[in-house]
Formats: sequence, C-alpha cells, structure tokens
Amino acid sequence: MTLLPIAADPAAPAEVPTVKLDLIGLFQHAAWPIKITIGLLIGCSLLVWIIAVLKLMQLSRLRYTERDFDRRARHANTLNELFETARAHSAPGARVVGALYVRGAGAQIERLRAVADRAILTEGQGARALMWFLAFIASGAPFIGLFGTVYGIMDAFIRIGAAKTASLPVVAPAIGEALITTAIGLAAAIPAVFFYNWIDKKVGDFVSELEAGAAEWVAMVAEQSVLADTAISLVPSRPGSVRPRA
Repeated sequence: MTLLPIAADPAAPAEVPTVKLDLIGLFQHAAWPIKITIGLLIGCSLLVWIIAVLKLMQLSRLRYTERDFDRRARHANTLNELFETARAHSAPGARVVGALYVRGAGAQIERLRAVADRAILTEGQGARALMWFLAFIASGAPFIGLFGTVYGIMDAFIRIGAAKTASLPVVAPAIGEALITTAIGLAAAIPAVFFYNWIDKKVGDFVSELEAGAAEWVAMVAEQSVLADTAISLVPSRPGSVRPRA
C-alpha cells in the first residue's frame, strides 16, 4: 500500500515570521532629535546608578562611624572626657558635640538645644546631598521620553504624507523609534524613584538616631554646667573678696 503525500491546504495561514526588537537598529535609523533624547536619557540612567551607589556607601560609612562614636561616648562620665572623645573622632555626632563645646559653653539648655539642632541640620543636609538629582530624574525622565515619542509620531505622519499610504512598512519604523524613547525614560525614572525613597528612608533613620544622641549630650552638658555653677556658689567667700560669678 503506497501512501500519497498530503497536499498543503492553500487556505491554511502561512507561518508568521519572528520579529526581534533591534534597539541598535532603531537608534541608528532614528532622527537626530530622538538620538539626542535617547542619549540624554541613557546618561540620566547611568547617573542614577552612580549616585545611588555613592549615597549608599556614604550612609553606610556615616552610620558605622556614628555608632562607634556613640559607643565610646557612653563611657564618658565628664564633659572633658566627652569633648576629648569628640575631638579624636570624625563622626557626625562628634561634630555635634564639638559645636556644643564651641558655641554652647555656659549657655542655657534652650541655647544648647538650638546649637545641637543647627549642627544636626547641617549633617542632614550633607547626608541628603545629590538627592535632588534623583528626584529630578524621577519626575522629568518620563516627560523627556514623551517628547521623543511625540516627535517620532509627528515624523510618522510626515512619512505617511510623503508616501501617500498608511501601510505598516511606512508607519511601523517611525512609531518604534518614537516608543523606544518612552521605554528608556521609564527605565531611568523607575530606579530613580526606588533609590530616592530608599535613601530618604535611611537618611531619616540616621537623623533620628543623631537627634536622640544629641538630646542625651545636651542634657549631659546642661547637667554638668548646673553642677559647676552650684559648686561655685557654695564656695564661701572671704571677707573683702568678691564671689566669682557663674
């Protein structure tokens, strides 16, 4: 028995060819405004990762040095020991104690708190440096990508008018070039939003820890100052001598 080959059904749909997304090809054939937009977005994306790595390293170093200083400051029983510990350390808390030593000597507790708050504000501003750039990219990158998309769609309509046809071979390349800018804009904005929120949370925790430590140091300075004034006032004065003022 001989088997005859089955003839192909002419009505059967032909196999659809696999289309691959060629980003390099789309970039090479894009118009120069789209190329500039893509280059700007790629630069912003690289800056996001560079800033994020630098900020995370900075915060890790600040937290490590602050915890080391806080551990040493807990063993200080007098103001002289606390100030000597702060002088030999480079932690943010050491700079706060240094500000209390320089500007808060003999001051009331309200002034001591104001001096500590000012020093903490300076440390918080240093910890939040460059974060404005992450916020700018997070909010601006999608709109920059949208500009490229709008320009590409305008280019697609111009090609349709020149070719006098709306076939896919005419429209598809221009639309693909347009949409790729939006994709790159989102690729730059999404990590920027993530890193901004993450780093801002870490900075907030760091500033809270610094405020808690500063409250203890302010109380210690105020307490030692009161004890010193009390000791001076209890010293009996000699006849004809002047009692030293606090």
